[in-house]
Amino acid sequence: MENLSFNPLHSDSEIPYHLLLLADETKEAIDQYIFKSDIYLLHDGIEDIAVMALFKTSDTEIEIKNIAVIESYRSKGIGSILMKKAKEIARENHYKTLTVGTSDTGFQQIRFYEKNGFIKTGIRKDFFIENYPFPIYENGLQMRDMILLTHHLPE
Repeated sequence: MENLSFNPLHSDSEIPYHLLLLADETKEAIDQYIFKSDIYLLHDGIEDIAVMALFKTSDTEIEIKNIAVIESYRSKGIGSILMKKAKEIARENHYKTLTVGTSDTGFQQIRFYEKNGFIKTGIRKDFFIENYPFPIYENGLQMRDMILLTHHLPE
């Protein structure tokens, strides 16, 4: 992948909802975390092809709140590039853990995170039922619980 650039979104830039909505169901849900997150864009020289939002949960932990890749770039290693960048940012800022949450019905996402060194560490019961105004379905199943996965960063 040549000509890719990874950069933080400037504070005066427009929030890339069109990308963030690829990984989250509503603008309202995104607004719950986006204004306190650091947003990063991956650009291919022509357009923004991916987004990642990182949220500091404590002095030792940072959470990936959103990570999305446009359709035409999926299954080309872009997600793994973003995971590598997230780990670099976390290490550079002296975090000990990087966490992410995904739906209990997001089988492909869970496999992706596990492939990138994350392990399942918890469940937020009924997260998608309590935090969204309508039922959301993925893989033919209603999303209920959030699966939490953690990557412990080397010292």
